[in-house]
Amino acid sequence: MATKVKKARRAVVVGGMRTPFVKAFAEYLTLDTIALGTLASQGLLEKLNLSRQHIQSVVWGGVVLPGLAPNLAREIALDLKLPASAEGMTATRACASGLQAVTLAAAAIERGEADVVLCGGSDSTSNAEVKLPQKVVHALAPLAFGKASPGDVLGVLAQLMPLSEILPKMPRIAERTTGEVMGEAAEKMAVRNEISRRAQDELALASHHRAAAAISSGRFDDEVVPVQTPEGKWVHRDQLVRATTSLEKLEALKPVFSKTGTVTAGNASPLTDGAAAVLLMSEEAAKAHGYTPLAAFASWAYTGVDPKDQVLLGPALAMPLALERAGLTLEQMDLVDMHEAFAAQVLSVLKALESPGFAKTRLGRDAPVGRVPREKLNVHGGSIAIGHPFGATGARMVTTMSNELHRTGKTHALLGICAAGGLGAAAVLERI
Repeated sequence: MATKVKKARRAVVVGGMRTPFVKAFAEYLTLDTIALGTLASQGLLEKLNLSRQHIQSVVWGGVVLPGLAPNLAREIALDLKLPASAEGMTATRACASGLQAVTLAAAAIERGEADVVLCGGSDSTSNAEVKLPQKVVHALAPLAFGKASPGDVLGVLAQLMPLSEILPKMPRIAERTTGEVMGEAAEKMAVRNEISRRAQDELALASHHRAAAAISSGRFDDEVVPVQTPEGKWVHRDQLVRATTSLEKLEALKPVFSKTGTVTAGNASPLTDGAAAVLLMSEEAAKAHGYTPLAAFASWAYTGVDPKDQVLLGPALAMPLALERAGLTLEQMDLVDMHEAFAAQVLSVLKALESPGFAKTRLGRDAPVGRVPREKLNVHGGSIAIGHPFGATGARMVTTMSNELHRTGKTHALLGICAAGGLGAAAVLERI
């Protein structure tokens, strides 16, 4: 076990806020990822009553980036009317983009580059740009640049046949290297790791019931800002949580990715729109501004696995690495918050952490990492119930776990996220 190194400067979580998460192509249809990020950030700054003049930097995570404004961070800074000197950087690490943005901000503070950083992530699947086929782009290039002759126009028309080949198509969320969509990968993991349909549905049920309890008890009130859409409709709560779902209802759903499979719409995270913002400060700045820090990062870790093997198994390697860097063990974690891309993926990671064989062959250890008690796992639900705006999930998890540590007096929380490309992300938060 590595010994934790005391940091000369420490970045602390002062607060976090997110929009309600909603199903794609629903309430937020006319709000793009920049607008959602601005709304979450605005809600956070108003809650903390912090003058925008104090913010030195914005670090933002996103996956579905707008072509004309891919640097979300700078656009959000401008829309918030932050000081012109507040620079902005956008990070993209697939579904770990939100956590990546927060840890990049923490690292900048630890290096002494800033004292007050706004960070987080957002995504709007509803506003994903539908690209034209390359055949069309190449054919129309002479026309677009104003260098076409009449003959070129006729030539273009000939190239655009048949019409079936030039119609815009919705992007397929698939691995570039394998061609598999994530659900297909989850199906393979379920078979390989002997994860039953029943176990997946039970995890999904717990996610919904715990998230519903958090909403009804007011637990999320401090971290969710109501959103008024351009059409005048107010959204106050997460729209995907199903308080009345049951095992019977989940079992009735048909498999999506294989006729004989076990992954359904009920035990997988839905396409979601939303944003989450976190405010980090140096400990000295937090004290000077009169804030009580909620938590700090003891460590974080990012790693990769072969996408052709088990593309969503990354957390099983990243979480032990984060624990090692923090000088802590899994047994010492009071809370474990894992991104629920699919129930099959979560259960596969949990199984790997308990496996002596996995520990020996993949981690080079003599003993398994350990077992995660279900009462510690995703205590307020996860992405299956709450939703998963790709760039926002990591920041949501940091916010919820920081609040939970501060509220309960518990000491440590371990976060784990899988991401496309065979990436894994993890972090250890500690209460201050």
